[in-house]
Amino acid sequence: MSSLCGRLTEITQQAFAALELPIEHARVTVSGQVETAQFQCNGAMPCAKVARKNPRDIAQDIIDTLKTMTADQNVFAELSVGGPGFINMVLTPEFVADHLASLSGDDLCGITQNGNGQEVILDYGGPNIAKAMHVGHLRSSIIGDTLRRIYQFAGYKAIGDVHMGDWGTPMGMILSELEEMNFEGEITMDMLAEIYPKASGACKEDADRMAKAREATKKLQDGVPEYRETWQKFIDVSIAGMKANFDALGVHFDEWKGESDAHPYIADMVAELKQKGIAHEDDGAWIISVAREADKKEIPPLILLKSDGAVLYSTTDMATIIDRVRTHNPSKIIYVVDQRQHLHFEQVFRAVELAGIVDEDKVELTFAGFGTMNGTDGKPFKTRAGGVMRLEDLIAMAQEKARVRLDEAELATDMDAQERESVAHQVGIAALKFADLQNNRISDYVFDLDRMTSFEGKTGPYLLYQAVRIQSLLKKAGDFDALAARGNIVLQADDLTLALLLAELPDSFDNALKNNTPHLLCDYAYKLAQGFSSFYGKCHILSEEDEAVKNTRLLLCAQTHTQLVTILGMLGISVPARM
Repeated sequence: MSSLCGRLTEITQQAFAALELPIEHARVTVSGQVETAQFQCNGAMPCAKVARKNPRDIAQDIIDTLKTMTADQNVFAELSVGGPGFINMVLTPEFVADHLASLSGDDLCGITQNGNGQEVILDYGGPNIAKAMHVGHLRSSIIGDTLRRIYQFAGYKAIGDVHMGDWGTPMGMILSELEEMNFEGEITMDMLAEIYPKASGACKEDADRMAKAREATKKLQDGVPEYRETWQKFIDVSIAGMKANFDALGVHFDEWKGESDAHPYIADMVAELKQKGIAHEDDGAWIISVAREADKKEIPPLILLKSDGAVLYSTTDMATIIDRVRTHNPSKIIYVVDQRQHLHFEQVFRAVELAGIVDEDKVELTFAGFGTMNGTDGKPFKTRAGGVMRLEDLIAMAQEKARVRLDEAELATDMDAQERESVAHQVGIAALKFADLQNNRISDYVFDLDRMTSFEGKTGPYLLYQAVRIQSLLKKAGDFDALAARGNIVLQADDLTLALLLAELPDSFDNALKNNTPHLLCDYAYKLAQGFSSFYGKCHILSEEDEAVKNTRLLLCAQTHTQLVTILGMLGISVPARM
């Protein structure tokens, strides 16, 4: 199945083919001038040179052909030429009703699953071992998990990998600090959060102390049992803390791998790169030249090994790709990382393609960068004291504000404390996630808790309210059978706007999937919620006396609810049973 635009495009392509016009120009879109038409095709204008005719004349030829082709199909109520050669389209209510009927029986809401089980690995989250998670992890986690859900809905086998920072000198700093302390007690997250900055500061100030950290790092990486055992302990407590945060946020991972998982591949990879002449020595370091003749800006070489033989993030990132290609059979690997890391990943992608680690015709490497979350002062978000806020504190803030909003709106007043707290958590998480995801991911945005937790405007709580409102209406309808109503859909003039809007989801979904841009789904969800609110205000539903019209409107309500819940599910937002 497809959207109405998709169905109309297929019909229009047949008309273009009959007139020997390029069918790539036959695309039909929602009209930008709804007072003139519902849909439009602008293909006559680019065809003018090919056909050597006036665009308006070509448009009329296309219209005449469409009328002939669809004469017995009851598709178009009106076809007309507008402006310099636009083809304006108005559909018959019967054709729209037919499409609505097909949607109501489709769990995918008209979306076509083209993934065919292909594996897609998404790298997001990226917390560091022994460090408390903070607001800097929010965007990567939310965007990455949403993309995982979108790819999964599209029929891909989507694999989320947290890719922890669990290797290298920072681990040696902690291990050596524990040695300095002669520590023998229980390792906890609070203790690690205190030890790491202390160890890091000491290593920066004292060369001998740094040397001990490097020695501990080497012993860890060489597999010395007592070092591995201690390291595993703070890996375990760190992951427990991460999972608590991710669970509260509703973010899922399929794999809990880290930089350490790439370590076994590094030695052979480096040796092969040297042997092939892909890596060459430069002032003691080993580098890979990744610049191309077509580059419009300078792309510096990737540093594979430092002059002291130490590996860098670029080394482990290349080795991680080896691990992913050998462990899985991915058609795509997507990195959801701060936009400022774009150059780094451009170097890594070029290096692995140059080395033959991936075949660029078989594995698509994508950098899905994102902007920063800023405070109302326009600067990166901080606590009132100027520090970096812990993620768990941010979640608690959102939940507390949600409680206040529920009180202000006089919602959830008849619930016991446990249910009300659950709803407050759902509202708070919806506020956080939607406020982030509604922005184009590469853009910065302002974190404004008052605005994002409002039950009015383009917010997560507003969408939850609309979904719950429809749930309540459908519950009052009692034994309404949506499938039975499909056989007798009677659309009135005031129903058409919502019916047409419900047909747009596949287009929004396809664009979000194609460009890794969840904000397009947020835009559609808000537009749909607004469309339903207008419909609800104009139309009698439960009080409608005409049974066919009543059932049609209930069908519209049911389909709107299905789409809102489906989209919110892709965004990682759950809808309360009531509010």
